[in-house]
Amino acid sequence: MPNLNPYLSFRDSAREAMEFYQGVLGGDLAVSTFGEMPDSGAVAGEESLVMHAQLNAPGGLVLMASDTPTGMEYETPQGISVSLSGGSADTDYLHRAWDGLVASGTATIPLSSAPWGGEFGMLVDRFGISWMVAIEDSFASSSE
Repeated sequence: MPNLNPYLSFRDSAREAMEFYQGVLGGDLAVSTFGEMPDSGAVAGEESLVMHAQLNAPGGLVLMASDTPTGMEYETPQGISVSLSGGSADTDYLHRAWDGLVASGTATIPLSSAPWGGEFGMLVDRFGISWMVAIEDSFASSSE
């Protein structure tokens, strides 16, 4: 079965962001730099930028990211949110994730009871990435 995974772009803070996300979500983080990759086109002084990072978090969650070298156009992500959701069995994990992500970010919709049931909240983390967190009692049955 194919996978659909968020891939985040940063100018020069991918390593810091991915280490932060690992601290919040847990899991194993692998990071490759432009300097480690032959013929990557690394510009002098940018060899330590992240060419590819992948966080494999519990429950099969995968988050990827890279830095955008100065020779490439970079635009701040807009109109996209990373959605983190699960059922009532995931409540503790999702509450810890929310607390970690919002601690140095901004809640745009505080995590609270949603009119459709469960809980829902939205935030922008300290790296400017938008997140949605949803905890739904019926999540497992509605996603099958």
